[in-house]
Amino acid sequence: MSLISQKLIDKIADATYIHIVTIGTKPDIIKQAPLYHKLIERGETVLLFHTGQHYDYRYSGGVEDEFGLDVDVRLKIDGDLAQKTAQMIEQFGEVLRYLLEQKKVPVPYVHGDTSTASAIAYCAMMYGVASVHVEAGIRTLTPRKEIYHHFYQSFKDGTFDWNEYYRVMQDIDTYTRGSMEPFPEQVNTRMIEPAAGFYATPVDITKQFLLSEGFDEEKIHIVGNTIADPTLQAIKDAEQSDIFKQYPLLEDGNFIMASFHRRETLGDEKRFRAIMECLEKLIQNGYKVLLLSLNGTEQAFDKYEMREWVENLAKNHPEHFIYSQAWAYHKDVIAAMKRCALVASDSGGFQEEANIVGAPCVTFRYGSDRGESFIAGANVPIPLHDVDFMYELVTHAYNNEDMRAVGNIYGENVSEKIVDAVLEQLHEDGFYTTEERRLGLITK
Repeated sequence: MSLISQKLIDKIADATYIHIVTIGTKPDIIKQAPLYHKLIERGETVLLFHTGQHYDYRYSGGVEDEFGLDVDVRLKIDGDLAQKTAQMIEQFGEVLRYLLEQKKVPVPYVHGDTSTASAIAYCAMMYGVASVHVEAGIRTLTPRKEIYHHFYQSFKDGTFDWNEYYRVMQDIDTYTRGSMEPFPEQVNTRMIEPAAGFYATPVDITKQFLLSEGFDEEKIHIVGNTIADPTLQAIKDAEQSDIFKQYPLLEDGNFIMASFHRRETLGDEKRFRAIMECLEKLIQNGYKVLLLSLNGTEQAFDKYEMREWVENLAKNHPEHFIYSQAWAYHKDVIAAMKRCALVASDSGGFQEEANIVGAPCVTFRYGSDRGESFIAGANVPIPLHDVDFMYELVTHAYNNEDMRAVGNIYGENVSEKIVDAVLEQLHEDGFYTTEERRLGLITK
């Protein structure tokens, strides 16, 4: 079945530049939505292209409805991630070929580090089309091994100092780059950069990463993170959420909001069990925990024969443990996050949102590709090799006022800043830069 519908043909008929906002996962649906609406508001011709990487209502349909998204092209892909990625490349190519045959200038927008983003950017470059990379330059920062060894040994010796740990995690010299985690995201984000012609990067440190890798400073724009736009709006709309009617145990706050979905977390039994045992210890010691379980989390419970364990934990601790499937609506997540005492997750998006809403955050990973939140003091890493040490760190971060007071590092009106810069720099070849243009022999 052709992806070239009459709706698409009619939509592009009178336009030269075709802005293609690509989405595929729940985070990039949320983060690309304000950009999509801002481009339409400016009178641009916009196609919304959904790869189908996330497809059910809790991960896609709910936020599409919530943000008023009208998808023009929706793929139906299947198989494992490699097969899905190949299908995205092949099928996006059909759309690009048509646009180029019609003498249009495609301008794809890819977001972050997803397989959707890398597949679209790679496919586009096969046709000589450069993408706009939204959330460019995110690279994992991991504390040097001697740092972790020092703090873990002090914990074992009974001399651990939280204030020292918190201070050291705010020092850029604490960290190294080069981690292969999260995978394949750390590969995806690096694959996208050479295929992009415009870099919308969140903060100064991510700009420095791009510069250190040789990318042109004129193409790099520090704009903040587009998650700020829907999150700040969701904070205003929080009173409209009925989530506390559904879960009255959460109404008075003082709960830990937990969610885990990374492949390197769910695919490693030792790591996954350490996280769950840490949550169990928190619950048994009187902390309230909300666990938002995703499809991958559910699969891990079954894979490691922990289904009965988690169901019994919920049954035996109804006043301290809420075990829920992931929520469909972003406004509900933000309403709960705004009131919680701590966000505990391996999610990059949760790290960003926690900072914006002013919630303390801990990241159940050895490092993070949102290392700017470590350096700002809004977030700390939780290494996954000792449950007691993990518990110690979590309890110090719980309702931590220093972490709460950091303030929003991800900006506001981010999509407007991106669209302003894109429209100013867009040239007759879109964002593909020939050597003649790069060397100043031709101009816009």
